[in-house]
Amino acid sequence: MKLIIAIFIALFPLVTFANSSLPPNRHIAVQGKGEVLAKPDLAKISFEVVSMKKESLDAKRDVDARVNLFLNGLDKYGVAESAVSASNLLTTADMQYLESGEEKRVGYIASRSLKVTIDDINKMNEIVDFALSVKINEVTNIELLSSKAKELEAQATQNAVENAKVKGKVLASSFGASLGNIYSINSNNNRSNYGYHSMYVERIDVTGSKMSESPFAAVRYLEISITFKSSINVVFDLEIK
Repeated sequence: MKLIIAIFIALFPLVTFANSSLPPNRHIAVQGKGEVLAKPDLAKISFEVVSMKKESLDAKRDVDARVNLFLNGLDKYGVAESAVSASNLLTTADMQYLESGEEKRVGYIASRSLKVTIDDINKMNEIVDFALSVKINEVTNIELLSSKAKELEAQATQNAVENAKVKGKVLASSFGASLGNIYSINSNNNRSNYGYHSMYVERIDVTGSKMSESPFAAVRYLEISITFKSSINVVFDLEIK
């Protein structure tokens, strides 16, 4: 029994190491990070159209009329029909809950979602104002994009690679070693986000209710940017001087 235990203890580190992604010789594992800032030149705006009527057909017709007014008016902003997508129209019963615990149908709600991609970000405010003027109820989301996203993502990844090399060289040199060959490279992680170069931006909330001012008035003169980020994990062999 002692002999079996001894053999198991001797083999256990080897088995553990065999399942590891790290090399058996001296090595260093680093994570490189890179990012690129860019100004957006595209925008994808999401709208919601909602109508409440006593009859479902009236609610549907009201939504259809407002959507058609909006779509027909986009031509003057240079928005092609292919840049617009619309969901199927949904209708649901508008229920009221009575004090007795019973439900009473008071009408119907019809709704439809729209997404518009514009290739001139300077027209964003005009298109939103136009949508509100034809009673499109809500602006549910505005996503700022770049037409050069692929190139910028590639640049962020290259920056992450260079950052990993610099980190590896500095750490290896600090311990009297130098970087050897690359043992492994893990798939990188790319992501992007946008924001305003300001410490505080009011929440954009556009509904059919009262608004004291244009929803974009507070941010019109702020610098908008997109940050493309990438990270990469690299394992280098170490060469002892």
